[in-house]
Amino acid sequence: MDELDRDAPTYIAGHRGLVGSALWRHFQAVGFTHLIGRTSSELDLRDRDATVRFFTETRPRYVVLAAARVGGILANATHPVEFLSDNLRIQVNVLDAALATGVERLLFLGSSCIYPKHAPQPIPEEALLTGPLEPTNEAYAIAKIAGLLQVQGARREYGVRWISAMPTNLYGPNDNFDLASAHVLPALIRRFHEAKESGASEVVLWGTGTPRREFLHVDDLARACELLLARYDDPLPINVGVGSDLTIAELAELVAKVVGFSGEIRFDPTKPDGTPRKLLDVRRISALGFQPRISLEEGIRATYAWYREQLGAATA
Repeated sequence: MDELDRDAPTYIAGHRGLVGSALWRHFQAVGFTHLIGRTSSELDLRDRDATVRFFTETRPRYVVLAAARVGGILANATHPVEFLSDNLRIQVNVLDAALATGVERLLFLGSSCIYPKHAPQPIPEEALLTGPLEPTNEAYAIAKIAGLLQVQGARREYGVRWISAMPTNLYGPNDNFDLASAHVLPALIRRFHEAKESGASEVVLWGTGTPRREFLHVDDLARACELLLARYDDPLPINVGVGSDLTIAELAELVAKVVGFSGEIRFDPTKPDGTPRKLLDVRRISALGFQPRISLEEGIRATYAWYREQLGAATA
């Protein structure tokens, strides 16, 4: 496939979020000269008319759809209506507007939670829609499945070269550290940091600690997205991960080590675990030449440093 035109208007939807900000940094670093971004206060993608006006005015050639309402187990379980409604509206509006204005290449970013709760491990792309979802995040998963099916439908009906990618669990700078809505890794960083600062003797975590999770730094995902826009053109969504995982208990020990918390780590088995395992089969993206560069410990250290910088800025 042709190399990407780095002077083409390129819209990164959600450019202030965890994924979108990593995409913005990466695309700037590799020489993209016409990046387009709007904050949610400047453009509410849930507003269909505003979204269509924006696409008509800016006419992006490339689009990466990284805007979404996201959150961890607690947020998903507490607000299923918002997770379903907001994400469906964002996706339908962006994809319809992109179709109406002739967007050449579009990358829709889903999530590994779209796969069945008891999918084979590692999870191949073909496992999609072969079994029940994890109940704690099924509203978000259903919305994401709808988005990738719309991408597939647009390819089939209109012949567009749009694609979908399913990243594993992501982390890095600009992550969400709000304990009411955070994913597991940033929540652990905050919990252990606050425990260390307060001199707490223990930290109690949700679940049993036995579920296994895979983690990819967002800067590695951003590299993968550029590669996929340039070289991937298939209706089947493609997994983006590292190909290895660890238990939540092992992750907690690693985060505690990085943060410097030396107290006891206990688990509360009365709280939900979520999906037992979500390891992605990454053979297809590996065949395109993608390999992650940032180790988990290195990435956690950098993310913790970023978190501490934000705390310092907030109190300055």
